[in-house]
Amino acid sequence: MADTSVNYKCPSCGAPLAYTPGKGNQIKCEYCEKAFTAEELEQFYAAKESSAAEAQKAKDSKIEKKEYEMEAAGGAWDAEEIAILKAMTCSSCGAEIVCDNNTLATECVYCGNPVMVPGRYESQLRPDMVIPFQTTKEDAKKAFAEYHKGKWLLPGNFASNARVEAIQGMYVPYWLFDENIEAAGEFSATKTRYYTDGDYDVTETDHYRILRNGRMSFHNVPVDGSAKMDNKWMESIEPFDYSNMVPFTTTYMAGFLADRYDVTASEALPDAEIRIRESADGVLSDSVEGYSSCTTDALNVVCTNGKQQYAMAPIWILSTKYQDKPYTFIMNGQTGKLVGELPVDENKAKMYWGLAGLITLPITYYICKWLVILLESIFED
Repeated sequence: MADTSVNYKCPSCGAPLAYTPGKGNQIKCEYCEKAFTAEELEQFYAAKESSAAEAQKAKDSKIEKKEYEMEAAGGAWDAEEIAILKAMTCSSCGAEIVCDNNTLATECVYCGNPVMVPGRYESQLRPDMVIPFQTTKEDAKKAFAEYHKGKWLLPGNFASNARVEAIQGMYVPYWLFDENIEAAGEFSATKTRYYTDGDYDVTETDHYRILRNGRMSFHNVPVDGSAKMDNKWMESIEPFDYSNMVPFTTTYMAGFLADRYDVTASEALPDAEIRIRESADGVLSDSVEGYSSCTTDALNVVCTNGKQQYAMAPIWILSTKYQDKPYTFIMNGQTGKLVGELPVDENKAKMYWGLAGLITLPITYYICKWLVILLESIFED
């Protein structure tokens, strides 16, 4: 039996509601123009969910059971498939929708109404915080149009024909770690000076062993909680402004997709510790001033105490095609920072490197010639 979903509708006129990025805690109906807070809609959502469940129960009790002598189509789901997929019923048009177990929110593919998926929080943790969308779908399209401008190696017809074929707003699960640490580092540093002694150019280098230690606090160190998202891309669209996080409520998810985590906090912690260690190394090495060079020989980091939060962060996923090959782009739904992979015109690339070679060849020639003259003068002396 399919679960009955609950979508947000205007309590006043019944029109479908969806969170509008950048409107804070207020959600305004586009039809009757009445505004509601997230808390008011949460109460409305809870009431609708209870009502829909009762309606579905009553409907099931009235179904007349009949048997047909007909060859069965399809087959039985195996245990693995049942664990991955789940069906729900759109409470607006009655369509049955199938989604995977990581989907928290989506929209009906038939009537387009925003749909929440009840029961998705049962086996996992409820998010603590959410960063609401601040950018719109139109902002994402404009960012994509600007992203490929001025890229010399792009195929000429890509820039003129590039179109966003699909765009979807999504909340991605993040683990945010707070850590207090004690760090101690050992560094090798040098001081180099150059001077002339008679006919000789002298380079003098002094070597130093330097120790640094200190206590540091790190707040909201992010680690992507979705195994399906490329961690390098997610790190590329950082940072998010965590000062704009608000306590989690499903109101902000209406009209957007939402993935729940499939990377646990304990699995994500080592990645957070790597980022903390690298940051601590940078802080300590930056304190080594007045030297020509500085390299880290040893670093010891001890975490004294910490905590974690489960948060949802907004992104836009855009896709396009060029010569039947898909290209995906990801944009930070809060700041508008966009990353992605663009196609390369092989002929332009060859011309570029050829031109670069022609430009650097004379420079290389004169450098080599100068070195030969310098060496000859040294040996003559």
